[in-house]
Amino acid sequence: MGGGQSFEASLSGAERRVIDGLDSPVRIQGFLDSIPYSTDEFYRCPLRVVRDRTAHCFDGAVFAAAALRRIGFPPLILDLLSNGRDDEHLLALFKIEGRWGAVAQSNFAGLRFREPVYRGLRELAMSYFEQYYNTAREKTLRGYAGPLDLKRFDRSDWMVRDEAMEAIARRTDEIRRVVLVDAAVESRLSLVDERSYQAGLIGADPKGLYKVTP
Repeated sequence: MGGGQSFEASLSGAERRVIDGLDSPVRIQGFLDSIPYSTDEFYRCPLRVVRDRTAHCFDGAVFAAAALRRIGFPPLILDLLSNGRDDEHLLALFKIEGRWGAVAQSNFAGLRFREPVYRGLRELAMSYFEQYYNTAREKTLRGYAGPLDLKRFDRSDWMVRDEAMEAIARRTDEIRRVVLVDAAVESRLSLVDERSYQAGLIGADPKGLYKVTP
């Protein structure tokens, strides 16, 4: 399993039992849902996510990619891009019978798991559109970058070294970008209604929300 070998060797008995229980995408999502959303500004590698039991969206997606790799999926991530007035959002991808799904950690209820029913990455990315908004109630999804195969970072031991996370983050800024919402469409977008806004924030940690400037 390439870079996964050092991950396996680094696990304690208790940590291995946790990881061994994550034998499907939905169980990986369940693990992320069970841990607090991190408001830290630094990145945690997958091993540290297991140990600290916390993750923000970047940490969570990279952890999910590592966990998906253990059960036979390639470790792929996709970066959802905002309008510059919101955070970017990272997904771990998986594909079953030709359909894409995603696992994700998020402070917003609607930006997490997607069933593998999407025929293409554009379709999958657009499934996040209505739930992707900031505290000014602006719908902020504009595109995506990727996918990025994390196997290319195996020599950096990305599954066990926090330092490798910076290289992954830099690479997401360099890879192919796809525009989903252009300026003409953006000018017609409405604000999120009150009911949808509140629903998305169920369980959110206010400290982890993007601070929108006027």
